[in-house]
Amino acid sequence: MTTKILVLEDELNIRENIVELLEDEGYCVFNAENGEAGVALAIEHLPDIIISDVMMPVLDGYGVLKAVRAHEPLATTPFIFLSAKADKPDFRIGMELGADDYLTKPFTQQELLQAIASRLSRQTLNKGEAEKKLDDLRKNISYALPHELRTPLGGIIGPAKMMLDSMDKLSKEDIREFLLIIHQSGERLHRLIQNFLLYAQLEMDGNDAAEIATLRRGATKSADSIISKGAAERAIYHKRTADITITVADAAVAIGHEHLEKICSEMVDNGFKFSRAGQMVEVTGTVSGTMYTLAVRDKGKGMSSEDIEKIGGFVQFKRKLHEQQGPGLGLTIARRLIEMHGGKLTIASAPGAGTTVTAMLPLLVGPE
Repeated sequence: MTTKILVLEDELNIRENIVELLEDEGYCVFNAENGEAGVALAIEHLPDIIISDVMMPVLDGYGVLKAVRAHEPLATTPFIFLSAKADKPDFRIGMELGADDYLTKPFTQQELLQAIASRLSRQTLNKGEAEKKLDDLRKNISYALPHELRTPLGGIIGPAKMMLDSMDKLSKEDIREFLLIIHQSGERLHRLIQNFLLYAQLEMDGNDAAEIATLRRGATKSADSIISKGAAERAIYHKRTADITITVADAAVAIGHEHLEKICSEMVDNGFKFSRAGQMVEVTGTVSGTMYTLAVRDKGKGMSSEDIEKIGGFVQFKRKLHEQQGPGLGLTIARRLIEMHGGKLTIASAPGAGTTVTAMLPLLVGPE
């Protein structure tokens, strides 16, 4: 299939020269003299790559880039800026908006062809990596999902059947106990399904620049309230409200409150899973420079360096020994969310010495 390229340039001579060069190279080329017409062509023809001047009438190159990134079929299309401007601020504007390359006029034919070849090659590589991840995801889900669903389903179907079979013989206390088991199993099943769906979404969005840019526009003005709420809820779920301390500074962070709560929830959940009743789980939040540090420390069984290296979707540590529940997605989801927001997750642990999971999250900069 012939590669389609869209060229947007208001100077006729330059546009004609670029079109002629690319057609001679075997590309299918569309062109326009302003950004508005260019966006219309892009939506109509869905080019494989867009080459655009920055300064154009009607709609400039920055406007074109915003428009195509907002159109889902074009959101990841490679975008190369052409400009007579060589100032660093202009370059940064283009890169921050999601441009893939920036050529300063005058440029040689070879420089243009190399930029195109490089971007197309990167696009092909990204698609291949995405397909491999999806294939791995399908295999992992087909392996892990049946078992993980079967356990909480058993906690729903079994008690429900016993209630139906012995309804006339059960006391109120027996009925309450069965309903409690069913409710807890249902909550576990719901959390499991939500984690599988979120994990799959993060796997698909991980190499999508447009999705990551959208994600990073999220913000939480009060990290204290979200972290405290999420940590307390997990303590209640594990029936260990006496085993947790929460000491967090307040700050505005560059991450949406739903994702911040999810990160906190999974980190605290991990602390409770790897410790016993009576062992404290400490949640702290501090501000340092441009980062917010969220740390969860437990005094539980700890992990070896090999365990830490294996952290990933569907990996569980010593399941048969410790009867750990869940498919091991929690810290993987937290780590992916943190990294996609420009932060970092680290784990310090040793067998028998407890574990400290630390999330470095970017503070919100500028107007809130």
